[in-house]
Amino acid sequence: MFRRAFWFTTGAAAGVWATTKVNRKLRRLQPDSLAAQAAEKAVETGHRLRRFALDVRTGMADREEELHEALGLTAPGDARELPAPRSRAVLDTPHPTTRATGPSGIAGPTGNEDH
Repeated sequence: MFRRAFWFTTGAAAGVWATTKVNRKLRRLQPDSLAAQAAEKAVETGHRLRRFALDVRTGMADREEELHEALGLTAPGDARELPAPRSRAVLDTPHPTTRATGPSGIAGPTGNEDH
C-alpha cells in the first residue's frame, strides 16, 4: 500500500512539474513575449555596439598620439594653423566652354563637340 501511494505521489509531482514547464515555454512563445525578447536583444546589441565604438575611438586617439610623438609633430590638443586662403582671382576666372549662347541666351551646341 505504501508502494502505491509513493508511485502515485511521484507521478502526480512529475505531472505538475511537466505541466509547469510546458506552460512556461508556451508563454515564452507568445507574440508579446517574443516581441519583448527581441526588443531586449536589440537594446543589448546597441549597448555592445556603443561600447565597441567607444573602445575604437579610444584606441584611435591613443594611436594618433603615439604617431604624433613618434613623428615629432605638435600635440593633438594644440591649435593648428589653417592653410592660407586662395586668391580670389584664381577662383573667379571663367572656364572655357564649347557651348555658345543663342539669341535667346540659352546655351546650345556649337558643332565642335566630340561625340
